[in-house]
Amino acid sequence: MSLLPAGKRLAFAAQGERLCLGVWRAGRWIVCPYGAVLDGASAKDQCARCAQLDRSRSVAADTMADDPRPYGVYLAYFGPGLLKVGITAAERGPARLVEQGAVAYAWLGRGPLMAARRAEALLGSALSVPDRFAKAAKRAARGALPPVPERADELAQLHRTARQLAGWPETLEPVEFACADHTELFGLDRIPGEVAELGGMTPGAEIVGEVLTGVGADVYLRLAGVGAEVGVGVGAKAGAGTGTWAGERERGAGAGGVAGAVVVMDARLLSGWVLGPAVGEATTVPVRAAARGAGEREREGEGGQEGLF
Repeated sequence: MSLLPAGKRLAFAAQGERLCLGVWRAGRWIVCPYGAVLDGASAKDQCARCAQLDRSRSVAADTMADDPRPYGVYLAYFGPGLLKVGITAAERGPARLVEQGAVAYAWLGRGPLMAARRAEALLGSALSVPDRFAKAAKRAARGALPPVPERADELAQLHRTARQLAGWPETLEPVEFACADHTELFGLDRIPGEVAELGGMTPGAEIVGEVLTGVGADVYLRLAGVGAEVGVGVGAKAGAGTGTWAGERERGAGAGGVAGAVVVMDARLLSGWVLGPAVGEATTVPVRAAARGAGEREREGEGGQEGLF
């Protein structure tokens, strides 16, 4: 987030093809031996074979059960009714919560990996607490968040209930409730109630706009303009087809464009592209209405738990 402060102007274009990042080993990326080309609309930044190799020794895939590091169990809040449980290596501190875009969080316990996993599973089975939410649900919740005390109360209630469950792992040390809120860190007050979404990049596509704020992998931008009549108007029905933006369009935004439109971009969609300077003054990436999906679980490959520990 420090690289994209509020007010920073972005103007870049995708060059060439989007290539697989390869395999993450020993703190660095090893180039994909297959030179695989990726879909520009997918959040996946690895080809299937590199992803499979990465998961062959991964805490997230339960293929590294011998990890000796201590782990923390956390409760993360994304909006009313959107609370999840998760684990992360204790040495990472709150980094994982920031990566996920958690609005608020609280630690629940700390101990060995398998004890942390059992606690995570216990909350899932006994309290139906999920371990992930869809990106659409998180985004929708940010536009209408309750006051900070209400968020803390919802976390506190779940924390208290979780600690009272029978079957709590003996080797997991309980952590007293303390709510950490990311309102200031994420600049949540700069996110409007409804925003549209930028689609995936294609060769030569350009994004031109000003950064409003960043939440996890999501970057909120005020566009300088949209270069063509693309996307679905805010509030339009899904599947209604392409068309112009709903509401008035300001002049000077480029051919069919929308000056001042606020959109959210998944920065993961930029992984694997070579980015060069934009040559135009308008965004040419498709713009679409925000997807709905509150309460949905994250689909495989769209923000799963690879490499999070």
